[in-house]
Amino acid sequence: MDETDTKDIVGPAPRRIAQAFARALELARVHEGATAPNPPVGCVLLDAAGTELAAGAHRRAGTAHAEAMAIATARQAGLVEHIHTAIVTLEPCNHHGRTPPCAEALLATPARQIWIACRDPNPKVGGGGMERLMAAGRRVSMLADLPHPDALNLAEDAERLIAPFRKHTLTGLPFVTVKQAVSETGSMIPPPGRKTFTAHASLVLAHSLRRRADAILTGSGTVLADDPHFTIRFVADHPDKQRQLVILDRRRQVSPDYMAAARQRGFVAHLQDDLPAALAMIGAAGGMEVLIEAGPALTESVLESGLWDEHVLIEQAGGPGGIDRVTIRRPQTADLHPHTGYPCFPASLNDWRA
Repeated sequence: MDETDTKDIVGPAPRRIAQAFARALELARVHEGATAPNPPVGCVLLDAAGTELAAGAHRRAGTAHAEAMAIATARQAGLVEHIHTAIVTLEPCNHHGRTPPCAEALLATPARQIWIACRDPNPKVGGGGMERLMAAGRRVSMLADLPHPDALNLAEDAERLIAPFRKHTLTGLPFVTVKQAVSETGSMIPPPGRKTFTAHASLVLAHSLRRRADAILTGSGTVLADDPHFTIRFVADHPDKQRQLVILDRRRQVSPDYMAAARQRGFVAHLQDDLPAALAMIGAAGGMEVLIEAGPALTESVLESGLWDEHVLIEQAGGPGGIDRVTIRRPQTADLHPHTGYPCFPASLNDWRA
């Protein structure tokens, strides 16, 4: 394919670009939790008017990357020659791994401009894809620079999508999500005879968090009190997904029978003495995100430790038929929750997709 002159490129309007990014993120989220050690990525191909020609998402390591899948779909439909703009949630790779470089795949199309949501955080390859595309004469732009009111929110969503990959790539440790559900009175203890007190939508959220996690971490107290299975029931799980189940149990109180049953449920089950050792083990095994589901003492200890990246707090609705309140806290956000003092911003259950 000849190099393209980027001067005076006329292409899709910003509204179409923003819509395509929203679509690419939606496609990538479907496979969130299934792509380790790779990040989830989505790609949408547009013609010059902004009409979607094809789309794709990376499904799991060793399979086609999002760009290659989208291009293959366009080729099967006879639409490759109409490709004008490529929308990608992560900078296209420019190195040979288990699949060919995506930058070269894009250069084999007539795409004149490429919009990217995030730079590749891998220091070994960061910038390589953008540089290769620009060197070949293609116009490369960042989502944050898009003149559209949704651009910054979409860019933030894209950064969160690759946050586990970023942390694992840079530190070797998993992204730590703490899930905590509390009743109207602020208690984490369900009423007698029940294991939960939240609404159905909150259960879907909790199981969606499990679905995207590579490991579940809990404490021996939770295991001894509740005999939890930590299975995924309210959403469809990724086929053939195997997770680690790590139990902090310094006194080795958890029975061999529980560990054997957990392994029969498909977990790679371990006992660990403390949180740092557990996180190091999960990271060394390739886990990019760990979900902590534990009792009050361990949850508070983790939040006070500073070793967490995201805290999802589900607060029971007041009265029957109400909607539970969901708040997401991250260490870098400025606002503090009035009751706990942890950084937070509100979220809607509608923001969570199974």
